[in-house]
Amino acid sequence: MTAAKDLADKMHRTFFRTLSLLSSRGQGALLRRYFDWWHRRPDPWNMGTDAYEQAKYAATLAQVSAGPYRRILEMGCSEGVFTQRLVRAHPDAHVTAVDISERALRRAAERVAEAADRTLLVAADLLTFTAEHRYDLVFCSETLYYVGRGDRLRQASAQLIGLLAPGGVLVLVHPWPEARRLHRFVDASGAVSRVSEFVETAAHRPFAVSVYRAPGRTAASATG
Repeated sequence: MTAAKDLADKMHRTFFRTLSLLSSRGQGALLRRYFDWWHRRPDPWNMGTDAYEQAKYAATLAQVSAGPYRRILEMGCSEGVFTQRLVRAHPDAHVTAVDISERALRRAAERVAEAADRTLLVAADLLTFTAEHRYDLVFCSETLYYVGRGDRLRQASAQLIGLLAPGGVLVLVHPWPEARRLHRFVDASGAVSRVSEFVETAAHRPFAVSVYRAPGRTAASATG
């Protein structure tokens, strides 16, 4: 069973590396179709009910200081399961949640309707997303392996770092030990410093939560 799963994971990663041979626009168009297809039924990865996912969300939030944070970004929000946790954990923050699938975002809107006045849902690709503001706190979970080859991973890493406000916090969450490869460009950038890393190895699918901070003070802390 393990060998079969390992083979499936390898084929999965090969598929996304192949997509990244296309132009950024072509890659984004195919990924949009792919994820809209996956979301043809609600919660295709059982993120809202799976005990592993819930434990991972709790571990992720536990690695982040209480703030305050004025602006929070979640990149790759899917149907908004973690987004809902964010808006509840940070009731004074404005949360922007981004996903490439418009179908997923329609369901995310239902999940965060309680905080619609301070939640913005954006249909966009990680590589081409642009923002008017910089963010005090940025999350990117289970997303970087979709960008494919090293040059696109480098581009995605630079994009995430560039979205941080002075003193902003970046949180990356990916399978372990694959996280070493996926986070390597952020680790090597020199633009942020890793302040903590939590690795859960007891789970059936080990994962790492890596937390980075940009130099300077956030606007939230400067006014607090």
